[in-house]
Amino acid sequence: MIEPTRVFALRHGQTAWNAELRLQGHRDAPLDGVGRWQAARLAQALVDEGLAAIYSSDLQRAHDTALALGAACGLPVQADVALRERSFGHLEGLTHAEIEERLPDDALRWRRREPAYSPGGGESLIDFAARCVPAVARLAAAHAGQAIAVVAHGGVLDCLYRSAAGLALDAPRAWALRNAAVNRLLFNGEGFVVLGWDDDRHLLAPAPPG
Repeated sequence: MIEPTRVFALRHGQTAWNAELRLQGHRDAPLDGVGRWQAARLAQALVDEGLAAIYSSDLQRAHDTALALGAACGLPVQADVALRERSFGHLEGLTHAEIEERLPDDALRWRRREPAYSPGGGESLIDFAARCVPAVARLAAAHAGQAIAVVAHGGVLDCLYRSAAGLALDAPRAWALRNAAVNRLLFNGEGFVVLGWDDDRHLLAPAPPG
């Protein structure tokens, strides 16, 4: 019998583009002041969880969040490009409002969560989920009986939740994907189970100005 792996699935801290509701995708925006504070608070929240390994997207907003956790836990951070956010192609760099105004057809298909829709030069939800969910499963399988942290992006966490809950890629979202909240999954060797989601108690203190 395979021992399960505890997986802490974590979204990076806030960036200025998050605050502006601007699509980042593969654009490499850094953490802002609030995001750095969130990363430090997240690290303290998980320091006693007995993590065996820390993995992150190679994009700096996730990697820098993971580095704060690694410093607190005395662990290296291993970057994995498969943990990147979905590529949004020609939508990257635009705010939600700008997408609605300039590209209404894209905006409609994006809001509908059409699984096969690929923004120009970007990834479809089908391809994105096929990239990131097996990647996290692979990392979890390498740590049976242990706990790992995976620091990634909102889209990656969304796909993991859907996989664990058996929800379709185009099902309406009813769960939060907040920056630096703690999400707990169990990997049983075959798939994921949600143990807890959107724990933000470590972020309840007032954040500094961004």
